[in-house]
Amino acid sequence: MDSLKPRAANSSPLTPLGFLERAATVYGNSISIVYNSTTYTWSDTHRRCLQLASSIASLGIKRRHVVSVVAPNIPAMYELHFAVPMAGAILNTINTRLDAHTVSVLLRHSESKLIFVDYLSRSLILQAISLFPPNTPLPLLVLITDDEHEAPSPSDHATYESMVERGDSGFKWVRPESEWDPMILNYTSGTTSSPKGVVHCHRGTFIVALDSLIEWSVPKQPVYLWTLPMFHANGWSFPWGMAAVGGTNICLRKFDGAVIYAAIREHRVTHMCGAPVVLNMLSNSPDSEPLSTPVQIMTAGAPPPAAVLPN
Repeated sequence: MDSLKPRAANSSPLTPLGFLERAATVYGNSISIVYNSTTYTWSDTHRRCLQLASSIASLGIKRRHVVSVVAPNIPAMYELHFAVPMAGAILNTINTRLDAHTVSVLLRHSESKLIFVDYLSRSLILQAISLFPPNTPLPLLVLITDDEHEAPSPSDHATYESMVERGDSGFKWVRPESEWDPMILNYTSGTTSSPKGVVHCHRGTFIVALDSLIEWSVPKQPVYLWTLPMFHANGWSFPWGMAAVGGTNICLRKFDGAVIYAAIREHRVTHMCGAPVVLNMLSNSPDSEPLSTPVQIMTAGAPPPAAVLPN
C-alpha cells in the first residue's frame, strides 16, 4: 500500500491560480472583465496575467518576495490577484484609504520589493516612501494609468500596460512547491491598534474561494459587480471565485447608488457583495426602482441594520 502515497503524478499543491487556466480553456471566448469601454475575454485575461507575471519575474522578483498594490476595483487590481502569485511572489493589497504614515509602516514591515500604484494614489505612495528611514532599500514603483481618465505623465516610472505588453505570453508560471507556500499578505486597517498582518497560503485561499461559491450557491457564468473593494480581504475571495465559474467581472473605479443601479441594469448583474453601508446606500437611493431581475447580495463586516433589510 506504500505505493499509494501521494506523488507528483497524482498529487499537486492546491492553488486557486489554476482556476484561471481552466477559465481560459472552458470559457475562453466568454467575457471576463468589463470596465467602462474596456472588455476582456477569459483568454485575454489569462494571456495578460502570464505576460504580467513574466515581467514581474524579470525584475528580479522571486518566491516569497512581497509585491504591494494600491488601487481601486479596476482591471489591473483583478489581474494582479493572479499575476503576482504566478510570478511566485506574495500579493499585498493595501487599503487606499490609509494615510501615508500607515502605508509607510506596512511597506517597510512587509519588505515590499515592488509596488503597483494607481495614478490617483501616486502622491500617497511617494509620501509614504519618503518616510522610510535613511539607507532603507526602496521598492520599485509601477504606475497604473487609466485610458478613461487623464493621468499625469509617468516618465519617471514604468507603467502597468507597458509591463503587460513586454511580457511573455508563454511564461511558465511559478507553481507553489507546497500548497502551504504563502500567497497573500493582508493587513488590518489599524482601527483598534497598529495594523496586524495575516498570511494566507495557496491551500487556504483555494479552499476559501470554493467554500464561498458553495455557500452562496453561485452558478456558472454569473455577472458579478465589484462594489466590495478587492483590497478588503481580497474581495472575500471572489477574484479567484469568478475565474472558477467563468463569471463576468464588472469593475467600478468609484460608485454611488445611481452608478450601481445603472450598472445592474446595463450588465444584467446577478451577484454583488458589499458592507451594510452599501446596502444603506442602495435602499436610500432615489434610483431604487424595482429591478427586472433579482440580484443576489452578500453582506458582511457588520450586522446590516434591520430597517434596511426589507428594502
